[in-house]
Amino acid sequence: MSATSHSHSSLGTSSRTTTSYGEVIARRGESTPTGGSTRSSEPVRPPTPRSPSPVDPLGPVRSQVAQTIVLRATRNAETIEGTKVGVVLTLPYASGEEFLKTVASALKRTMLPKLQSYLFVLALPVPGPGTSPILISSSSEELAERAGILVKAKFLNRVERHALRHGRWGALVRDLCSTPYDEAALWDAVRKAARPPLDPLVPPPGSRSITQILQRARARLQRVSPQQAFEELQDTSLQWPVVLVDIRPEAQRREYGGIAGALVVERNVLEWRFDPRCAYRLPIADRYDLRVIVFCQESYTSSLAAASLHDLGLLNATDMIGGYAAWKEAGLPDEVEVSSTAPPTDGRISVPLDNPGN
Repeated sequence: MSATSHSHSSLGTSSRTTTSYGEVIARRGESTPTGGSTRSSEPVRPPTPRSPSPVDPLGPVRSQVAQTIVLRATRNAETIEGTKVGVVLTLPYASGEEFLKTVASALKRTMLPKLQSYLFVLALPVPGPGTSPILISSSSEELAERAGILVKAKFLNRVERHALRHGRWGALVRDLCSTPYDEAALWDAVRKAARPPLDPLVPPPGSRSITQILQRARARLQRVSPQQAFEELQDTSLQWPVVLVDIRPEAQRREYGGIAGALVVERNVLEWRFDPRCAYRLPIADRYDLRVIVFCQESYTSSLAAASLHDLGLLNATDMIGGYAAWKEAGLPDEVEVSSTAPPTDGRISVPLDNPGN
């Protein structure tokens, strides 16, 4: 096998340096044979034979486990705009990131013959505080990078390092899956990343206009007129407490006036004040049969707010048609006395409180 040629002008060859596979590169200070006519002052030492790489006895087992994980993941995957997507959360292994690469390789072998676009997040959540590796495996680098950007945005300062290599996006995430949010966030990232770019003037599939959202919210409610709301507040025969709740911002209350006796709970904290499971709830919000009548200035925001209370389980919640403007127009008093009561709860909290989270 020839050594590297530095100059072969006498033979008419190019002066560009080339290196042949398997050649012996001379150490610094040693002469290099040129053209085969000059011998080195020292004999060329044969290369030291490399010791064979150690065989991993658990390699076949890991490959089999990885293939089982892939089969389960593809079976539970979703298809978004022609792309198969999924999230795989598996038990931590000592090999960590290397095991995720094994799973990614098995996923590629499974999906490649099908010629189908795919995007999967593979993760090894570590129990307790610490960082966990995640690897985004995809049929294209663009898909992997797009999903990685979304994951990084969702986990904010929890991503300690990340990189895009060989078409895969990998990262270390602090306290992964310490809350149910994390898995939901990973699913949301792959679903959104799988959608192809859309025309900015065409509504995305599944989206709704605010008119549709308002109609759907009101379809869930048994809305009441201002007069009906006033009568409910005075009715002592009801078996549940009734509260009138003003969710307008302070500027509107100052400009248009208010109803003395109504609870003032601005919209941005409404759910936290009326969720019976929340540690920041009002004392009266300790039961699910509470009748909450919400009003705003003209009853648009109040309909959405009442529907949100339904999502918390307060199925008696509703809003007042026409809002405060309709209350004034009906000539109802600016001060109400809430006479509606309900059986006492014997001094106990009827719904256990959740621990407050971030």
